[in-house]
Amino acid sequence: MTKNSQRPRVLYASFEADPFGKTGGLGEVGGSLPQALQKAGADVRVILPKLPAMPAELAQKLEHAADFPLELAWRRQYCGVEHLTYRGLEYYFIDNEYYFKRGAFYGFDDDGERIAFFAKAVLAALPHLGGFWPQLLHCNDWHTALVPVLLREQFREQPGYAGIKTLFAVHNLKFQGKFDPFLLGDVLGLADNRAAREQLIRDGALNYMLGGLCYADCLLTVSPAYAAEVCTPEFGEGLDDVFRRRAGVLHGVLNGIDTNVYAPASDPLLPRTFSADEPSGKAFCKAAAQREFGLRERPDLPLFGLISRLTEQKGLDLLLAILSGLLEQPLQVAVLGVGDAKYENAFRSFGEKYANFAVRFEFSDRLAHLLYAGGDALLMPSRFEPCGLAQMIAMRYGALPIVRETGGLKDSVLPYDQNTGAGTGFSFAGYDARELLAACQNALAVYHERPDVWRGLRRRAMTRDLSWDSSARRYVQIYRQILGE
Repeated sequence: MTKNSQRPRVLYASFEADPFGKTGGLGEVGGSLPQALQKAGADVRVILPKLPAMPAELAQKLEHAADFPLELAWRRQYCGVEHLTYRGLEYYFIDNEYYFKRGAFYGFDDDGERIAFFAKAVLAALPHLGGFWPQLLHCNDWHTALVPVLLREQFREQPGYAGIKTLFAVHNLKFQGKFDPFLLGDVLGLADNRAAREQLIRDGALNYMLGGLCYADCLLTVSPAYAAEVCTPEFGEGLDDVFRRRAGVLHGVLNGIDTNVYAPASDPLLPRTFSADEPSGKAFCKAAAQREFGLRERPDLPLFGLISRLTEQKGLDLLLAILSGLLEQPLQVAVLGVGDAKYENAFRSFGEKYANFAVRFEFSDRLAHLLYAGGDALLMPSRFEPCGLAQMIAMRYGALPIVRETGGLKDSVLPYDQNTGAGTGFSFAGYDARELLAACQNALAVYHERPDVWRGLRRRAMTRDLSWDSSARRYVQIYRQILGE
């Protein structure tokens, strides 16, 4: 076997991965990308914290691989390593109930210490992975940003660690892991390290994300458009200068979705399945969604869905600015999600006033799948969107996305061209409520006045390749570049 034909040995580190625990897109990607990487030619293992969110039937199958004391500055903590083979992939879980047996993933006063423990444990666990020794550590978001830092500053001189390379993937730059600089010494044990001080502290805060950006061998964002955006002050969240400085090692690779999970032809969560070739079941799902959300069963009205965290990032201010006028049009709108109180209260008031508007404040895979399947369009007017998965899932289920042209939304949704009929959705460029309204009105006009065109758009969206296959191959190419192959 030649050097170039060897499978790159990659340890994929994340704080979330479906089905072991997720709060959003990071967990979705962590659950599906490693499988695709394995298929694309990498030798991949996954390492995660052992969290109570793990389903009991999986937790019961864990096998104890090792345990050892882990020093975190002046602390000496238990660190266990548990192992599970799942869907043909090897998973390792860092076990420490003091840090991880909590009622939520994040939001605790000691998050800086908890996350630092996990990052150091990832490195300390390498001799205990059943003989697997990675060539590259694939780290994801601020929860693993310290792995490249600690690798260089505390592990590089240990046997086997010197040649390990690191890739740091940014899923959402808005969340950076900022803490009191006191933690640099008290938790990380790096107070006397000048390089660490200069590269982890900015604007009076210890910034974990910044550390990953400065120390990793390669940087990546989850869409090509977002890779360009983070180099600008508008989207760089105060770190755009770092991205510009490291532009030579910055890549953008569009996320995919697990097309086995999001498969309208076989989805067990749907009341009736359907496909691009046999779309009749979508009308049945639409009626079921209308009933579930308390809307009238109106096959003649388009059902616009919004499936999202209810936060400012998602462009909800734009939607609320036009919602009264939009609801005067011949359509129905259904919202599914939870989030900030001001948005929940606003949507609640619209639900009380308009019969063609409904909202459910919950996270539910069943309801989400039903609304994707029953919806005719998906509203996604995000202020920024590193990649976004909802628009891809919506296309898979024949709900045409109405999106702002930013990040992964720009990369994944082909806007409708009225001259050719081409497209897989509708889009607008500026962060402006009038542009959102115009895009919605465009979609409504096509739905009501050009049903054949709408069906063509829907079929094109449903048959587009949204899998991880091409993106995973690109990841493996990047791995080989980092490793000098």
